[in-house]
Amino acid sequence: MTARWREGLLALADGSVFEGEVLGFDDPGAPPVTGEVVFNTVMAGYQEVITDPSYAGQVVTFTYPHIGNYGVAPDDDESRRPFCRGVVVRELTERPSNWRATGGLAEFLGRHGLRAIAGVDTRRLTRRLRDEGSVPGAFGPTDGADGSFDEAALVAAAVAEPSTEGRDLVREVTCDEAYTFGDGPFSVVAYDFGVKRNILRHLAGLATVRVVPAGTPAGEVLELGPDGVFLSNGPGDPTAVSGAVQAVGELAGEVPVFGICLGHQILALSLGAGTYKLPFGHHGGNHPVRRLETGAVEITSQNHNYAVAPGGLDGVAEVTHVNLNDGVIEGLRCLEVPAFSVQYHPEAAPGPHDARYLFDEFAGLMRRCGARGGRASA
Repeated sequence: MTARWREGLLALADGSVFEGEVLGFDDPGAPPVTGEVVFNTVMAGYQEVITDPSYAGQVVTFTYPHIGNYGVAPDDDESRRPFCRGVVVRELTERPSNWRATGGLAEFLGRHGLRAIAGVDTRRLTRRLRDEGSVPGAFGPTDGADGSFDEAALVAAAVAEPSTEGRDLVREVTCDEAYTFGDGPFSVVAYDFGVKRNILRHLAGLATVRVVPAGTPAGEVLELGPDGVFLSNGPGDPTAVSGAVQAVGELAGEVPVFGICLGHQILALSLGAGTYKLPFGHHGGNHPVRRLETGAVEITSQNHNYAVAPGGLDGVAEVTHVNLNDGVIEGLRCLEVPAFSVQYHPEAAPGPHDARYLFDEFAGLMRRCGARGGRASA
């Protein structure tokens, strides 16, 4: 079925307006799409971005002008469904060219009830977000037909959209019940704060992974007798994730811990550090990060709006990685307990793959710590 496009607008909370064509507004009673508008600089991997649970509460703008070229494939989904609020593109290709494709991106969006706006001047929009910071936005049809909006209504919807600060978005994406993934030699409990499937694939090469809901108490995790605990990526403000900081504080020192993205921030909070919101976040597949131990520069995939504040880790942990664009703390290692974390995604799909060694480091840490449940030094 051919996608139905309608004239529309994207409005930001500051009153900025961007013309385009909207997709997915066939229901006359559909409200406008609202959410925090962010931009992502990837040139490939749009399906992985759209299905990344870390985008809950956000509208994703792609800076690359042609999105959808190679279609979609089931193996590229990073979660059970998209959790972002909507998609903004310059041009959406509806006829895929890749042999792996099982359909087009527009069809995929429609199947999941995810709405999009195309034809937007994404260069102008990205400059606005980069210079002024991410803001709430809203988009919808403005063609005068049933279910359309006017500019003032869309601006008002953007203004009414709450900030991600202080909101526990993790509870919107975490699993309802625990489940097992893989059958590797170690035993790992993975907190699902919005875990990506490719992370689980990498962990499954090392361990039998028991994935548990975000609110699982530390005591229940330790009863499983894991060799290690993994803290996943996820959306939003790490200080708002109910119970997570306390649980990680009780686990660190009892079992080796490895965190990625939101998991990195939660580990830092459990150590007494602070976090803060970045002006427009890090979203893309080309962020340079220096590994301080060797001086090597890794090109990394990133997706986060919050970061660990400097100065709160003295005597407790050391910084291991630093973002070369803005100096953000990208990795830390605890000094007295076997725990480490990184802000970026070493499992990145489709890439880059510069940091996959971190999964081997996790395996090595579990191997050195030996007996399950015993306190071990870093």
